[in-house]
Amino acid sequence: MLLSITTHEEFSYIGGVLQTIFYIILVPMVYLAVAVFALGTLVRIIKILKGPRHPTTLQIYPEKKSKWLGALYDTFLFPTVRKHKPVLWVFLILFHAGLILLFIGHLELIWDLSLFQIIPHEPFLGKGFVGLTLTVSLLFFLFRRFSSPVRELSVPEDYYLLILLFLVVLFGSQMDWARRWYEYGELSLEDYRDYFMSLITFRPELPYNATFSGHSFMLILHVFLANLFLIFFPFSQSMHAFLSLPINKLRRG
Repeated sequence: MLLSITTHEEFSYIGGVLQTIFYIILVPMVYLAVAVFALGTLVRIIKILKGPRHPTTLQIYPEKKSKWLGALYDTFLFPTVRKHKPVLWVFLILFHAGLILLFIGHLELIWDLSLFQIIPHEPFLGKGFVGLTLTVSLLFFLFRRFSSPVRELSVPEDYYLLILLFLVVLFGSQMDWARRWYEYGELSLEDYRDYFMSLITFRPELPYNATFSGHSFMLILHVFLANLFLIFFPFSQSMHAFLSLPINKLRRG
């Protein structure tokens, strides 16, 4: 009898500790990650803008018309990559298109946006195949770094960022696949929306299924890894993503 009571108390204690850890990951760490991402990105951009001007022009001659359209074309369609590395170009296009659809899907978890319901669908778009496309694309980006000449140009940070982003996408996609492909509905769209809205309104509240359902560990891992990615991103070389359009505009004149 004493053993039974002790075991019950131990399980209750462990359960309480786990719930505390889950709450820290799903609430305070999210706010911290978003704050670090926003402030870190702003500081990096300010430092770049305050840096010494380049002694020579970056513009490419002969000068072409449609400077802004040209800059947008260079930034989002990667013509140089398409010309020299067509396979990489295909995965880049798939990856960036997937990111856009993924962003829209997260918006739809927060609000019902009729603009995106021209083709009726449940969040996320793509019936699970957007996550699959992103997962395969990230694996391609990762494995190409193990072969020359990309291997010699890579630094540990490149591998860390790709692996981290891959895991974020994988665990996030698993939640979508579980609901769509495996008919696992314990963690519903309403649970996700309640969680997101509570964060946005600064009245954090965790739905019961967010921490007690059989699939809640996927949400916790997804959010934890996403937090790490947001915290790390402003201090990585991937910050160039925010500077691609301005640099291409300078090249176009």
